[in-house]
Amino acid sequence: MSERKAKNIFQQGAIPATFISESIQKHSSQTTIGGHSIFLGQVRADETENGKVKAIDFTAFEDMAHEKMHLIREDIFAKYPLNCMHVHHSLGVVHSGEICLFVFTSSAHRKAATAACEETVERLKAELPIWGKEIMENDETQWKVNK
Repeated sequence: MSERKAKNIFQQGAIPATFISESIQKHSSQTTIGGHSIFLGQVRADETENGKVKAIDFTAFEDMAHEKMHLIREDIFAKYPLNCMHVHHSLGVVHSGEICLFVFTSSAHRKAATAACEETVERLKAELPIWGKEIMENDETQWKVNK
């Protein structure tokens, strides 16, 4: 395990487009990067048997999620020649149409950035203790099932 410190991946509410664009802009001076891959998770207005989803209220076991994300990050950096990786996930209420997950990987070459981004998303969805309670237009709630 490297000496990298576990990072806080959580922020309250939706992830604003300005935050995403500023994150991308900060990398313009990094001349060893040749490719970036970005995944944005957005809350859908799904139709369920209990009604239409208007928002998701995200909760997490934060300490455990940070520890697990740190391990995933270490695994991904050991597997792919990345320059950097950024992961941000919402906590609290995020309305349909808003961004709740932002994963950004950078490498000298696009294939490494793309593969690392995809694997990071799949692993965090499967391994991190993060839950979403769907809030319907009629204010009923139900736990979201990841697909």
